[in-house]
Amino acid sequence: MSSTDGETDGETDRTARWSFLSNHGHVLICIAKAPDARVRDIARRVGITERAVQRILTDLESAGAVVRERVGRRNHYLIRGDTPLRHPLEAHRSVADLIRLTS
Repeated sequence: MSSTDGETDGETDRTARWSFLSNHGHVLICIAKAPDARVRDIARRVGITERAVQRILTDLESAGAVVRERVGRRNHYLIRGDTPLRHPLEAHRSVADLIRLTS
């Protein structure tokens, strides 16, 4: 079945299968926009499981890109913008650069 702009449903599905950013990048962007977001909310926005979000947050904390603070019964996330991106192609850029680019 075709849509009005000529794309078939299969073509639309194919374009949604990949992204320019990793799930780690997506989680980072989510917490930049909402530092008090719940894991459940981040998972829903990124389209991954809560368990995957927890693993990614642990990775981001271990890399020093994110600091988790407990505020009452919730977590608050602080992004360390000076943290360099990890891949050699982007290592000359920081987490703050990525956030600026996507906001």
